[in-house]
Amino acid sequence: MGILKRILVATDFSVRSDRAVRRAVLLARQTGAALSLVHVVDDDQPRRIVESEFGMASQLLEEQAKTLESVDGVSCHAEVRLGDAFAGILAAGREQRPDLLVVGPHRRKLLRDVFIGTTAERIIRNSEWPVLMANAPPVGPYRNVLLASDLSDGALMAAKHFAALDLAPQARLSALHVFDAPALGLGMSHSMSRDQKDRYLEGMRDEAVMGMADFVRSLNIKAVEEMVRRETSSPAHDILAAAHEAGAGLVVVGSCGRNGIEKMVLGSVAEELLRVADVDVLVIPSAA
Repeated sequence: MGILKRILVATDFSVRSDRAVRRAVLLARQTGAALSLVHVVDDDQPRRIVESEFGMASQLLEEQAKTLESVDGVSCHAEVRLGDAFAGILAAGREQRPDLLVVGPHRRKLLRDVFIGTTAERIIRNSEWPVLMANAPPVGPYRNVLLASDLSDGALMAAKHFAALDLAPQARLSALHVFDAPALGLGMSHSMSRDQKDRYLEGMRDEAVMGMADFVRSLNIKAVEEMVRRETSSPAHDILAAAHEAGAGLVVVGSCGRNGIEKMVLGSVAEELLRVADVDVLVIPSAA
């Protein structure tokens, strides 16, 4: 049995949030975890509107919780809060201490992805728990999972924490490292011969392959496919391309990269990945 005992799901009753709820239900039935649904009503409105929205949300959420219990057979708790969505969800998390927080995909066409910029991004940046963004329609358990790694200790801890959650016990696992060849992009590259460039690139690839082998060995997980590829456009797009190639329905990234700096955190790789991904993305913070 994994360490997944409680799942917190943030919902705004939208189709996006429904994906998060359905994915959370699948995971709860698979693991035996209890569910908590949380909805936050914006209290920066006239009191009459706030009271009306709070009442309707409470009724809807309670009905949804009862349906999940009776139809899906999962234990479910419902809670409506007042305040900012970001603050309310984090406050619910700090009180309930979930093992996993599930959110829906961001709005992709509103003012430069306003949802991820105002709520999802802030939640993931500040969360003490793994956060799963359910981007794809939840049609079944994860069959293929891609572990994205920069070969750092943070990435290793994230991969081990994912294994401990036991979200996909039957899935085929792949571990990917996207390496950079900086000298080929610098001004000095014009002074290198073709042979020198080839030798340099081969050396960088060999180093990446050895690093990935050490990474997978440290995971102590059987049957992990090792994938190494050179960065072509951006790490996020390369990760997503590899996920499609592997048929992965879930990509796992850590929230702390090399040297303790946020290399794979929002603002860089993970942020871009969340913006472009059409598969589920699990971000595991170092605090987890």
